[in-house]
Amino acid sequence: MVKSFTNKGFDEIDRQILQLLQKDTTLTNVDIARKVNLSPPATHSRVKRLEKEGYIERYTAVLNREKLGYDLLCFIYIKTNEHLTEKLQPFETAIKKMDEVLECHHITGEYDYLLKVVIKNSSDLRHFIVNKISSIENVSGVQTSLSYDVIKSSSSIPIPK
Repeated sequence: MVKSFTNKGFDEIDRQILQLLQKDTTLTNVDIARKVNLSPPATHSRVKRLEKEGYIERYTAVLNREKLGYDLLCFIYIKTNEHLTEKLQPFETAIKKMDEVLECHHITGEYDYLLKVVIKNSSDLRHFIVNKISSIENVSGVQTSLSYDVIKSSSSIPIPK
């Protein structure tokens, strides 16, 4: 379980550093230091502390899915027959191995899981649902929605003051 945010040992400069890194992970330590008015060694120490304390989990590049040939962005709702942990584990293990699945959320409501998936075309979507998703034990229902357009896409988390 991740601890909830507290201001203990976390100040405005830490907040600024996190905001800068969320917007651009290619910033150098010197760039960040200049923007937050600290020396590069002090900035480096803060970034390392923020990593160690788990505020920064990883650094990543955001790729253009369409340029890579993934024309469809899909949201797939999954129902399962059984809801016991030992019955859900095989589904979750299988999903983690599927490269097309960008995100998988265990949700409340009519469905049990919501997947965010990238697929090249409708033929590949059919194959994905019929041969991959529906073949997983305990899956009892699948509903797919296609995204027409992405209005907002962000991985930036608002940082509390």
